Amino acid sequence: MAQTVQTTYGSASAGDPYIPTSGNGGYTAEHYDLTLSYRVATNRLNATAIITARALVPLDRFSLDFAGLSIEKVLVNGARPTKVTHSSRKLVISLATTIEAGAVFEVVVRYRGAPHPVRSAWGDVGWEELDDGVLVSGQPCGAVSWFPCNDHPSDKATYRIEIACESAYTVVSNGVLSSRSSRSGRTSWTFDVREPMATYLATVLIGRFRRRDLANAPVEHSLYFPAQLATRVDTDFARLTEMIAFFADRFGPYPFASYSVVVTDDELEIPLEAHGLAVFGSNHVNGEHGSDRLIAHELAHQWYGNSLTVARWQDIWLQEGFACYAEWLWEEQRGGRTADTLAVLHRSRVAALPRDIVVGDPGPHAMFDDRVYKRGALALHAIRKSLGDEAFFATLRAYTAARRYGQVSTDDFVVFFSEHTGSRAIGGFVARWVQDSALPSL
Repeated sequence: MAQTVQTTYGSASAGDPYIPTSGNGGYTAEHYDLTLSYRVATNRLNATAIITARALVPLDRFSLDFAGLSIEKVLVNGARPTKVTHSSRKLVISLATTIEAGAVFEVVVRYRGAPHPVRSAWGDVGWEELDDGVLVSGQPCGAVSWFPCNDHPSDKATYRIEIACESAYTVVSNGVLSSRSSRSGRTSWTFDVREPMATYLATVLIGRFRRRDLANAPVEHSLYFPAQLATRVDTDFARLTEMIAFFADRFGPYPFASYSVVVTDDELEIPLEAHGLAVFGSNHVNGEHGSDRLIAHELAHQWYGNSLTVARWQDIWLQEGFACYAEWLWEEQRGGRTADTLAVLHRSRVAALPRDIVVGDPGPHAMFDDRVYKRGALALHAIRKSLGDEAFFATLRAYTAARRYGQVSTDDFVVFFSEHTGSRAIGGFVARWVQDSALPSL
């Protein structure tokens, strides 16, 4: 009787209904080592990605998310796979030798091409050419436009990112700049991300930037901006040091080694957060503190979104609700309207909108709806009023410490706050504001 040969294939999806074609099963990525050689003038990229992963089950085949660029070579543990298939969004790798469950393995992918954004339900996302430089906006599924990866927030890894380009440009990326060297009119910049980072938060920014280091405490933080915007940038970000200190007091220590703000010469529809940095367009600086709310929002994402990351996009209110509430906290701190006044104002505005989504599961097309942001913030304010400031902020600090660099969910939030405070009311607040379409009173 012939023996049955059982093979094990890693799933080609993380199983997230919000982005059903993204993510992969059968393994977890532990480290990405990316070496990129880019020419700004022609938008040409030659790159090598070395991915260190751990098998969760025996693997004969697995996949990576990758789009828009040409594969030159693939190796797994130094050997060529038996088959490599590259479709529009997936790189599928079949193996001659099974990788055993628990084993660490290495995937090398060499690739090239002209990177460009990928289409999504939320518009084009990913690697984008600017008028004179590059911006990468990866949320929620744009990382595939510039490196092969397991593109789902539930799979966080450390990174080394090396980018070489023309020396006239400054490169900014995630993590700590560990080296920089120039040769023959090109400069290579190397960044190390030592904390686990979600793929959508990985970014590259290339431009003719001036750098200004602001302070070393409570964490090193710097500005990158076009020279002609210097005066406006200096005014609009003059309070950044104070803002970081305030949020560190309310939320716990800033979670990463540094914080950078990049202002592009181009206008952007909205500011963008990434691991350890935030990006603003030239239209977001006016020299009159006109973007304080946005600056607070993107900074707060370093705690809520970048350190504490949702394990599934359904729970995005946990990231956006906290960032929105940080806007209210900052205005209150600066002597403007109180968070209570802002809560009443925004509840009235939400009341005028249709009640056709549940912000705890808004669906993919509504995950960035303003009601997700505002009702999430209103839920937090209701919990704060119930607990009182001392207990509320102490619990926030405990929460960010306990879940530092990990994943969070709505259920986890309710359990943590309930157990830490002893309050039986937390689940009710979340149910009314987040898990029901009806709008409760404050």
